[in-house]
Amino acid sequence: MTALELLAPARNLACGMAAIDHGADAVYIGAPQYGARAAAGNTLDDIRVLCDHAHRFLAKVYVTVNTIVYDHELEEVGALVDQLAAMGVDAILVQDMALVQMVAKRKQSAGWGMALHASTQTDNRTAERVAWLRSLGFSRVVLARELSVREMADIHRQVPDVELEAFVHGALCVSYSGVCYASQYCFGRSANRGECAQFCRLRFDLTDAAGQRVDSPRYWLSLRDMCRIDHLSEMAVAGITSFKIEGRLKDEAYVKNVVAAYSQQLDKVVAASDGTFCRASLGKVSLTFAPDLHKTFNRGFTGYFIDGKDDDIASPDTPKALGEYVGKVKEVRRDSFNVAGVASFANGDGLCFFDRNRTLCGFRVNRAEGNRIYPQKMPPQLRPGMALYRNTDAVFDKALARQSAVRRIPVTMHVMVADDGLCLEAEVLGTDIKAAVKQSIEFQEARQPQEANIRQQLSRLGNTIYEASEVIIDSEVKGLFVPSSVLADMRHQAVDALDQSFFALSDPSDPSDPSDQSDLSDQSDPSDLSDLSDLSDLSVPSVQAAPPMPSVYTRYSYLYNVANEVARQFYADHGLPNVGKAFELGNTHPDKGRREPLLMQCRHCIRRLLGYCTKERKAMPWREPLSLVLPDGRHFRLEFDCRHCQMLVYAEN
Repeated sequence: MTALELLAPARNLACGMAAIDHGADAVYIGAPQYGARAAAGNTLDDIRVLCDHAHRFLAKVYVTVNTIVYDHELEEVGALVDQLAAMGVDAILVQDMALVQMVAKRKQSAGWGMALHASTQTDNRTAERVAWLRSLGFSRVVLARELSVREMADIHRQVPDVELEAFVHGALCVSYSGVCYASQYCFGRSANRGECAQFCRLRFDLTDAAGQRVDSPRYWLSLRDMCRIDHLSEMAVAGITSFKIEGRLKDEAYVKNVVAAYSQQLDKVVAASDGTFCRASLGKVSLTFAPDLHKTFNRGFTGYFIDGKDDDIASPDTPKALGEYVGKVKEVRRDSFNVAGVASFANGDGLCFFDRNRTLCGFRVNRAEGNRIYPQKMPPQLRPGMALYRNTDAVFDKALARQSAVRRIPVTMHVMVADDGLCLEAEVLGTDIKAAVKQSIEFQEARQPQEANIRQQLSRLGNTIYEASEVIIDSEVKGLFVPSSVLADMRHQAVDALDQSFFALSDPSDPSDPSDQSDLSDQSDPSDLSDLSDLSDLSVPSVQAAPPMPSVYTRYSYLYNVANEVARQFYADHGLPNVGKAFELGNTHPDKGRREPLLMQCRHCIRRLLGYCTKERKAMPWREPLSLVLPDGRHFRLEFDCRHCQMLVYAEN
């Protein structure tokens, strides 16, 4: 039986707790530093609290340490890794290969078993790349977002002994992850350091070789949001075991809604699998709302190459959230309008529409009377026949602002006669987790039926994470008088024993207190790898040649994102002695050939978006190269690598 994991984002502790409560099997959260979302760092204390909460359901917590790391930061990162391991974090996601060496050196000698996951920032497009990462000690690889189900299945077939994680929902980067340098080039904010300025959400002119405008200014690099909720089953069959929701900058309401929707769908996949799949954690979730993906932030949805096609992946008219379609404008008056459709509206709703120039306009509903809407300020661009969207649903948001889910672990409570009293066994359904408590009492024959009271007392688990799915009362017990106080005491003892069983399962192998820094000075410097050869008793990954990468890597060696000497030596040991320094360190030009920096590698293609894919064999009405042009005049040349179905974005000098 294969365990399937729903992996949810956590901007902070509240989002992480909400994700677990609404059905996530695992959560990924940023460390105080060195996570790929600099604005989503969290304290170690909060991460510890989240671990305690998640582990009670056998859910897991992964921490992102997936930025590139500079030489002067290696020691601090090493101390951080030690602290995360000691507090029971289940895995860290990394990009910088210096951490591979660091973890290999410390993992067994330090006595902890925290796993290593290869972040999508390591540009994981091929089976060769995944196999190499597995050989380095990664137990899981996060695949590139651009891969189809067929490509995922092919990777799993060739590398079956590594866990595969794939994104299923959320915002999309237009470039392959880890190899986008546009934000660093234009604004000095590195995506590989967690500071992306969202260059791909900007508005550009599109010009031809003569400088003539090809089309009106649009958001040519902006993509819709991914939604693969209808493809979970085929992804599971293809070998994906972790289904990842993007959104470490999203709020708690977003996390609640999206996690609940995907958890329900994953439950359906498990139920239909006839025992092939199961969920990776425990607990049954009860919701107070009906999840609806259209009611939280989205730019419109796309399966994003899931079936190998690229239909409707772009959002060129706006990078903002559209929300759900709610009907068309029917009649416009001076201070109000009505809507042709079946949606209901409420005061405080946020509505938007595209005007005649395809500019997105929005407004707030001041009053709603049926399908007649009274805006706070009547938008002058509104016309009959325009499509209307709701990007803020006041009623839905109010429901999510309250406690909207309860997660309980079903247990059976079995009471029986013991040698000198009663025995109560509590067992978690579908697991080997159980607890037994005994109570010595003087048996007395009951004068009236006791079964109802016994069942009621043993079922009172409301203030715990458990629920009594079944209470089994042996026939011998039914005829005895058992005081309610005795039953309540045994119930409390059984719950405490179950809690201890869960804590034991999730307890980190290193019992040291991560808040105690006194031991860190006795540990070896994580940046000093001179003694690796002496650790013959440790499972240090053997040196294997790095796999071939896309051809642009040979021209632009900064694509390897080497920002420290340890990572440089790592690649040299794996057969790549000439890897250049990271783009962020000033290495912005190719090693040979053209002089322009390569900023992006995209599966999204503007030529295809305009209807001129070379497969269509249509004559193009312009002369290439095409360029994207910002309002300040900066140009970015486009190159179309049709053989590999890829668009490259260069900065023109």
